Amino acid sequence: MATTNDLKNGMVLNLDGQLWSVVEFQHVKPGKGGAFVRTKLKHVLSGKVVDKTFNAGTKVDTATVDRREMTFLYKDGADFVFMDGETYDQIHVSGETVGEAANYMLDNTTAMVATHEGTPLYVELPASVELVVQHTDPGLQGDRATGGTKPATLETGAEIQVPLFVNTGDKVKVDTRDGRYLSRVNK
Repeated sequence: MATTNDLKNGMVLNLDGQLWSVVEFQHVKPGKGGAFVRTKLKHVLSGKVVDKTFNAGTKVDTATVDRREMTFLYKDGADFVFMDGETYDQIHVSGETVGEAANYMLDNTTAMVATHEGTPLYVELPASVELVVQHTDPGLQGDRATGGTKPATLETGAEIQVPLFVNTGDKVKVDTRDGRYLSRVNK
């Protein structure tokens, strides 16, 4: 248990049996009336963001979330198998929990896996990853000045939009949060 005065960004609260992560908070002391805390909370599993206001000093139930750096080993049916680098324990994480991160993970990719009481909550990748373009149509000569894009299939099977000058076999840097092309990586 903690009070609203102890809130920090990233802290996970257990409200009515659901886990919410504190995105931001602000202590407000109006001219008259009691102080309160305005928060923006993100549902740990669904990613839904809500605004919630607490009276100052209200007790809130905190949840212990264990964030560990793990290595993605392989896919086992619909599950993804990760290994803890320190204990060598392997855990199975469902495809729904991995979510969009699956589009940017190769074997031996390092990711942050968050668990609560042994249950995997989410998988967090680095902000960007480098992947090889498996296939894309060749760009036409003289097409480069327009700033257009074309679809490209990455080695993970994900499809993203890349500039016209990117060719099959090129290594590109991709933003894991929204799947945006960032740059071409020199070999």
